Amino acid sequence: MEQNINSQACQGQGTGLERYRKTIDGKKLRFGYTTGSCAAAAAKAAAYMLLARERAEYVDLVAPKGIRLHLEVLDVSWGAGFVSCAIEKDAGDDPDVTNGAWVYAKVSKKEEEGIAITGGAGVGIVTKPGLEQPPGAYAINATPRKMIEQELLELCKKHGYAGGLTVEVSVPQGEELATRTFNPKLGITGGISILGTTGIVEPMSEAALISSIRLELNQQIKMGRKNLVAVPGNYGQEFLKQREGLSLDQAVKCSNYIGEAIDMAAELGAERLLFVSHIGKFIKVAGGIFQTHSRNADARLEILTANAVLAGVRLPLLSELMQAVTTEEAIRLLEEEGALERTMAHVMERIQLHLDRRSQGRVQVGAIVFSSEYGRRNHSNGELGSTKNAEGIIEQIWKEQMRRDLCQENYMA
Repeated sequence: MEQNINSQACQGQGTGLERYRKTIDGKKLRFGYTTGSCAAAAAKAAAYMLLARERAEYVDLVAPKGIRLHLEVLDVSWGAGFVSCAIEKDAGDDPDVTNGAWVYAKVSKKEEEGIAITGGAGVGIVTKPGLEQPPGAYAINATPRKMIEQELLELCKKHGYAGGLTVEVSVPQGEELATRTFNPKLGITGGISILGTTGIVEPMSEAALISSIRLELNQQIKMGRKNLVAVPGNYGQEFLKQREGLSLDQAVKCSNYIGEAIDMAAELGAERLLFVSHIGKFIKVAGGIFQTHSRNADARLEILTANAVLAGVRLPLLSELMQAVTTEEAIRLLEEEGALERTMAHVMERIQLHLDRRSQGRVQVGAIVFSSEYGRRNHSNGELGSTKNAEGIIEQIWKEQMRRDLCQENYMA
């Protein structure tokens, strides 16, 4: 029996990730493994059972990161010329919607040499350009494909099998799970993506978040959009719904990575980038802070108060601003004093200054800043201010959208 398939000595010792931890905010969080690792492990186990005609209870797989996984093989079924089995996804302590999903691989023989990889139920199909796989292909990324191919070619060689194998990857829960991912927005329909560059899920990975932002930006560029909108979070998306002309599907969610979003937009060839953000997030940019998570920097009230000084706000109010609990409260105080508009004028000037410094002329960047509470009080969309170039960028976004709509109409005609 193969040592790395069904290795009895290792049974009961866990997945192989027990000693891997990442300390975040004082907590030691578990590592997990990707859907790509699940697919590769399931394919390896199914191929082994098909070629060796022997059941596998566990399968060992070395992830691209160099970590050896020892995974239980689930729901084995045999048929005429094929074997199917599943591996359960464990995302560790990362908040991953696919955690607990069963990733299946059905392996069957074919006459032609080589490994053919396709998707089945619950695996998404790419419909738009700009993703790693082309439109029409199943959303099984390059690293999982390579893992599957390497493992199965090695098994074929060991068993003296000269033919080829077909692997069908499926995720029965995939279509439902995909509704809670970026896939619908990215144009991946019918299921989840089989992902993973290292094969390992690191809890709350900063690199993974930045990678997802780059993916969204790149897709917008590939779709012919050179004028982009970025929002740090859900508040920005809600504001966009209220502002006529700005299409929600063009908004890239950039989280706290303002600086990285600018750098990537420039690198990918964008001409203009407009941020639409709540004041609580973007006031930090007025102080030159481009990673806006509170654990990195939180000088919101200090920055707002400094700009109120430039606006000539009286000393007693400056003291109140510094003692405000939230940015929204500080905005209310400035509004009651009649000093909000002139203070925000200084804030937007500083935001433009720092955006220009970061972009270095590689891409034109502007911003619109709003307050939800201010909007409710004034029965408006809550806009507090915009940089000097914001309206010009919006105009270019509208023109670009009109050109796209016209081309679509001509194509349909």
